[in-house]
Amino acid sequence: MTDQPTTDINALLDDLDAGVFREKLGRALTDVAAGVVQHGKAGDVTIKLSLKRIADSRQVNCDHKLTYTQPTAKGKKSEENTTSTPLYVGRGGTLSLFPEEQGKFDFAQPQGQGTTQGA
Repeated sequence: MTDQPTTDINALLDDLDAGVFREKLGRALTDVAAGVVQHGKAGDVTIKLSLKRIADSRQVNCDHKLTYTQPTAKGKKSEENTTSTPLYVGRGGTLSLFPEEQGKFDFAQPQGQGTTQGA
């Protein structure tokens, strides 16, 4: 392996379509696996990621397409879903929802300032 940074695939899956893509993928895998076992026929789940640069920025638009075919008793059932998420390209090509230089937000309330309790 090289010492080059790589994209954190778990974080990326959480970021695609605000986590909805991960949920769709989990549901597709579950449904297809159940159909394969129940009906004894093959099924498939396909993920296609397409990247296109956004203007002259360090961002890409990631189109994520999920297609699956689930075997049924008398045939098969298919679904295709495509959504998009803009991503930042960091050092070495790593992908993330936020730029590397993004600072952390401090949402803590200052000392002595909080909710007041009524009498």
